[in-house]
Amino acid sequence: MLSGADGATYFMMMAPPIVVMCGRSAAHTVLSAPARIAKLRVERQLFSLRMAEEELIVRGLTGVDMSLRIAGPGTRTFAFLIDWQIRLLAALGLILAASLLRHVPGASRSSTQPVWIAALVLAPLIYFLYHPVLEVLMRGRTPGKRRAGARIVSVEGATPTVGSLLMRNLFRLIDCMPGFYVVGLGCCLLTQKRVRLGDLVAGTLLVLEDADATQTLARLGEAMQRSALPLEALRLIQDLLDRWRDLEEGQRSRLAHGLLAKLDPTFDLQRDAALAGDALRARLERLLGAGSRP
Repeated sequence: MLSGADGATYFMMMAPPIVVMCGRSAAHTVLSAPARIAKLRVERQLFSLRMAEEELIVRGLTGVDMSLRIAGPGTRTFAFLIDWQIRLLAALGLILAASLLRHVPGASRSSTQPVWIAALVLAPLIYFLYHPVLEVLMRGRTPGKRRAGARIVSVEGATPTVGSLLMRNLFRLIDCMPGFYVVGLGCCLLTQKRVRLGDLVAGTLLVLEDADATQTLARLGEAMQRSALPLEALRLIQDLLDRWRDLEEGQRSRLAHGLLAKLDPTFDLQRDAALAGDALRARLERLLGAGSRP
């Protein structure tokens, strides 16, 4: 937050310069060096506050945080329009194909009637189940979200559970009311994290994709499906593996030994004290994949 002195300095800096006319010359007020420094410092604080509202900070348990930029209403609208066109064309294409089949020479009404009925049933299912099915299968993405460079994550930054994605889509019925997603877009504009009502209920966010962050979240999501370890333990292991080559040998060995001693029941701190380097990394990767119960 800005202190009183910083706030006063900032508004003084932003005020228009005073021009004093004396005969044919004019003297313009010029900011002093300390005033310019104070202005820059306050502007950086304002920028940091604004960015904090537009980013999801995933706390790294090894001390390195991961920042994910939150998608705004523009990105949401772009992704939705692409997905809307895809599902609309797929549903209409199915009905059109069934209609053309009925006019094929030699086709009897009795033979084409089941196809026509199936098309009338499947077309609405394609249209309304497009988002929930694809978001579950593609782990928080759809073709439209991928094209817009966005994906759905939980508030912790992980891949959402199936239940969260289904709940998010259930509230889509409310977000689209009374038409053209007025409720959803209004909620995005008013909330700090740019979320719609379905996101608030499901505990999810729409973020812009980052290659390294996406790979990390994908690995965490896969590990959660097959592991008995809690999410925080999985995040700690994955975070250490991501930063492995950036850490000094002694530091990563201490962290790895401490993790294995707490999470791996087969690890003996005295017997396995000599483990280092690739052997430690392989042990952590095996623990992340197997998810042994501590």
